[in-house]
Amino acid sequence: MSAVLLDTHAWAWSLTGDERLSDAALAALSLAEVVYVSPISFFEIGQKVRIGKWPEMQPWAECLPSLLEEQGGRAAPLTPEICMQAALMDWGHRDPFDRLLAATAFNLKCPLLSADEVYDGLSNVSRQW
Repeated sequence: MSAVLLDTHAWAWSLTGDERLSDAALAALSLAEVVYVSPISFFEIGQKVRIGKWPEMQPWAECLPSLLEEQGGRAAPLTPEICMQAALMDWGHRDPFDRLLAATAFNLKCPLLSADEVYDGLSNVSRQW
């Protein structure tokens, strides 16, 4: 089974039809049998909408769970083990959202679809874009 995990911005861009979603990312999405979105992405979008950092996502914020279902995606697991791995991984990057996404991709053994090059330094996470 081929699967991908979407970084928060990749999922948001797939919802809004944003042109920043690369051709390679679109191809990976169409080829994947399973497309995962982490529950932390729901939190990140909601929090950024609430504090005014992502106003363009306001129209989508209230219906994100149903939109994921409509897209045919699945919520990725967010287990205590993933949380501990994210907290303890030897990576200087401090963003908790990114750390949780990296640990989730590692645990799912699937690539992370992300434009963010910060993941490139991790030996156990494969970033596609």
